[in-house]
Amino acid sequence: MQDTPKRSGVADLTLDDFFSRDRAMQRCLELARMASGTTLPILLLGESGTGKTLLARAIHNSSSRKERAFVAFNAAALSDTLLDSQLFGHERGAFTGADQRVKGKFELADGGTLFLDEIADLSVSGQSKILRAVEYGEFERLGSESLRTADVRLISATLHPISEFARSGRFREDLFFRINGITITVPPLRERTGDLPLLLVGEIARASRSQKKHIVGLSRDAADRLFSYEWPGNLRELSKVVQAAVALTKDDVIEAEALVLQPSRARASDNGNGTTELVVGSVAAAPSGCTRLRDVVNAHVRHVLASVDGNKRRAARLLGVSRTTLDRRLLDALRR
Repeated sequence: MQDTPKRSGVADLTLDDFFSRDRAMQRCLELARMASGTTLPILLLGESGTGKTLLARAIHNSSSRKERAFVAFNAAALSDTLLDSQLFGHERGAFTGADQRVKGKFELADGGTLFLDEIADLSVSGQSKILRAVEYGEFERLGSESLRTADVRLISATLHPISEFARSGRFREDLFFRINGITITVPPLRERTGDLPLLLVGEIARASRSQKKHIVGLSRDAADRLFSYEWPGNLRELSKVVQAAVALTKDDVIEAEALVLQPSRARASDNGNGTTELVVGSVAAAPSGCTRLRDVVNAHVRHVLASVDGNKRRAARLLGVSRTTLDRRLLDALRR
């Protein structure tokens, strides 16, 4: 899956920019596409670093609210006063230091989407404060008695087992039932080994561009380490590991010594029939023994083109390249 943006930014990311070879991730994206066509609240579940924020933005940009604001808010580690001020805004003089009127996240997201990240980390008091706003779209600015309303599509996310929290009383059941109109689980990277090759290609290409380097691939030892690693930090860790590896690489091939991975997080080897063979065995290896980025990119281009039934315009958009670049890549692939 390419579940990081192929363009320079993420503000215009849509669900058309996501695809995957992994069945669980395909199901996740299928649910996201269906959910984007509704106004139901969405609850995103998944480990830290799996891309929940990117998915939330893509759902918004694929919905009828795409012309209005997408407002993201991290609900963890805020005092009740700060939570009130951040979510609902405040009037001048509402508290010490409030020298001007400020709109809150609900008001800023009116007509659009409010993304509440880490919602399971809200205090019980904090949960009570947002219940009315979530249920009726009504709220008051801190320091004001005037009732305000906002039409907000809510997307929430958490890495915690929030349904268990609700059953145990740690999270309000009434709030839980109002935020999980459609529940979407984003699978961890360690369960999506079929997506790892193309994710690595994209990250290496991005890191190479940003650091103005020319990286052509991985040594076999480096590939073995990456494809036997558990990726506890998921996509966020993948990006940081590749950025560091590119920075530490002096030549054009990333060696195993350039990989900064957590110790004791490697999966057991399966005698060459596992994820390393999935990549190394399916991609032509250079005489030096590296997995060439060019070959994987060409295979990626062909795969994307096939996934959109040969539509070059859509394939170019998914790849984040011009039609001219796509045609050049296809010609290069045919020459191989």
